[in-house]
Amino acid sequence: MVAPLTGLRILEMPSGVATRYCGRLFAKHGATVLQLGTPNETGVGYGGRASEAYAVWLDHGKQRVDSVAAAGKLDLIIAGQSIAEIAAADAALAPDTIRVGLTWFAPDGPYRDWTGSDAVIQAMSGVAYATGPKDGRPMLPRGHAPQVVAGATAFIAALGAIIGRDNGWTGRRIDLDILTANLCFSEGGAAALALTGDKVIRRGVNRFTPTFPGGIYQASDGWIGVTALTPPQWASFCDMIGQPELANDKRNATSLQRQDRADELDPILVPALRAKSAKWLLEEGQRRRIPMAPVPSLADLPRTLHWQGRVSFVPVPGVHAFGPSMPFHIETGASDPSPQGKRTTAPKLPLEGIRVLDLTMGWAGPLAARHFADLGADIVKVESCAHYDWWRGFDGIIDGDPPPYETRHSFLMVNRNKRGVTLDLKAQSGVALVRKLAARADVMIENYAPGVLDRLGIGPKAMTAAVPGLIGISMGAFGASGPWSGFRAYGSTVEQASGLPFANGEADGPPTMQHVAYGDPIGGLYGAIACLIALYGRKHGRASTVIDLGQVECLFQLGADAIVAQSTQKELLARDGSRHPLSKLRMVGGDAGTWWAVSAETDAQWEAVARVVGAAATLDQRAMEDAVRQWSAGKSRDAIVAAFQAAGVPAGPVYAAQDLLNDPQFVASGYWRRAERRFIGNHVVPLAPYRLDGTTPPMWAPAPTLGEHNEAVLGGDLGLSRSELDKLAADGVIGTRAIAS
Repeated sequence: MVAPLTGLRILEMPSGVATRYCGRLFAKHGATVLQLGTPNETGVGYGGRASEAYAVWLDHGKQRVDSVAAAGKLDLIIAGQSIAEIAAADAALAPDTIRVGLTWFAPDGPYRDWTGSDAVIQAMSGVAYATGPKDGRPMLPRGHAPQVVAGATAFIAALGAIIGRDNGWTGRRIDLDILTANLCFSEGGAAALALTGDKVIRRGVNRFTPTFPGGIYQASDGWIGVTALTPPQWASFCDMIGQPELANDKRNATSLQRQDRADELDPILVPALRAKSAKWLLEEGQRRRIPMAPVPSLADLPRTLHWQGRVSFVPVPGVHAFGPSMPFHIETGASDPSPQGKRTTAPKLPLEGIRVLDLTMGWAGPLAARHFADLGADIVKVESCAHYDWWRGFDGIIDGDPPPYETRHSFLMVNRNKRGVTLDLKAQSGVALVRKLAARADVMIENYAPGVLDRLGIGPKAMTAAVPGLIGISMGAFGASGPWSGFRAYGSTVEQASGLPFANGEADGPPTMQHVAYGDPIGGLYGAIACLIALYGRKHGRASTVIDLGQVECLFQLGADAIVAQSTQKELLARDGSRHPLSKLRMVGGDAGTWWAVSAETDAQWEAVARVVGAAATLDQRAMEDAVRQWSAGKSRDAIVAAFQAAGVPAGPVYAAQDLLNDPQFVASGYWRRAERRFIGNHVVPLAPYRLDGTTPPMWAPAPTLGEHNEAVLGGDLGLSRSELDKLAADGVIGTRAIAS
């Protein structure tokens, strides 16, 4: 079978993990990736054999070339992280070549001359703020996750641009920076502040708003992940651990109430969970439909039968190590040789003319569809009035004025630029209309609980069999196959099961989570990636395609450096708070509200730190940390960051999500826009993290109100008459709320 990206020729300028990871995604799916020169291994991986193995994992399948001229005709150049390198790539562009430029910070903003690092991006993107002890300093998560996220985001924009070029789009330059790409984790928190005034609160290790319990607990023989968000989940959880009276206590009715009482509840929960085995808790919890998760060490991951069955880990060629494979499986069906039509006019955005049927809820699936929307595709989002997207509100149907389900910032954030319809999928007429929408679509994205749409006959396999050329993706937490495929999960469950918590935390502390729902935005990125790969692959024949994506496997990509490192040694990777074995300095300083982060990844940066603080470069790491703290005492955060940056040392403020609204970079770039929407009026909306020929893709519409586009889609697109729409409303198929909206 022909690999979907066969025929593409990519030149990669390997100046950092972000560009190399973007190139890896192209190479793994059939593109010819030519690497210009030899990559710099400084600061990559965990050191020694682990760094060598991680470099092979990043670069396997690529070819080396000595010059741009030697690369020949190219479809894409991946350049970064210096502005000079991107300028050199621009100078080499041929008329049909697209260039994607990746920098630590936006090249036209106030931070354009700053030096970046993964640690500083973790601090400035809002991720580090809520990680670590409640009464201590924030903890910097380890690894190259910020660069991997940026490389994946660059791939989305780049492949979308290539698809657009082949359909007449004339744009050629894509720019994004690593900091902005990582706002996918925290843009919702910033939008919430703007809408409601709610601020992110530091709650302690493995505690995150708005879920309690929603962390990692010790079992009798290991660790177990728990997320009990909704009232039924909480009641069932309490019954499972033999504490039903907790569920009957009105003080524990909502998750936010339980969070405020966490210090009172945990002394009850901790011993109850520790009395049971992790296996019993996992199986009993899932039997009760509670999102419970295994919490495996990095060493246990590849020995897990579920991941072995999905071939989630493979040997790294040429070295004694293994790493994660791709987090999705693409199954191509029979081809239909009918030609695909081309536009007669040049599209304004790359994916203009592409149609996506969005059968998703929450964060991950809607974010995947949002990337398509930002790149110009027409998205039709399907909900029902009785069971609308749970991110409109996870407390069930609540009436009010305005309706609470129309005011949730989380829903607004990931559903801009979409059209929304309401259909009752329990009604045959509702299912029939979904089939009609699918027949007009290029891509169908769904993240319902495993098997739900299959039982209705409108799952990805059924619909791709019925619609030639349709691409259908399911986005289960544990994938669509294997013994855990039916597990209930949230984004927190995904992180708990990913092994990443064993890369973070203090040596004497528990495996440590980074986020309330770390898996969700990452699942959304890879959902978009997988669908774009399949969409480009239709050039080789209009084949219907089924994609099975596992969201936990997506997080393996972010933790690949740690997974590879663990595979090179028998003992578990040591954890040491913010420190990292390959970073010469990695720390958070300052006081609450004015925290700052600094890291030194090279000898030159270490020596620069010593000069700035007036210390000897011969100090050991902990002594240098003390010297930095003594030097910084009494200085403002801005002065400290400026002094380090002037010396070429990565440094930046530790932001809470709410701080991002006023960050000079995002104010200057216009990243936060304001939109008008019924029920809430003027509100803040984040834009796409990439620019196309210097312009951020527009926001043409805020998130749809419930059923807002019923008439436009069901009447205008599908041709239903006024009387047919009225009958559907009378029968409850599209719901009275839909007509009122």
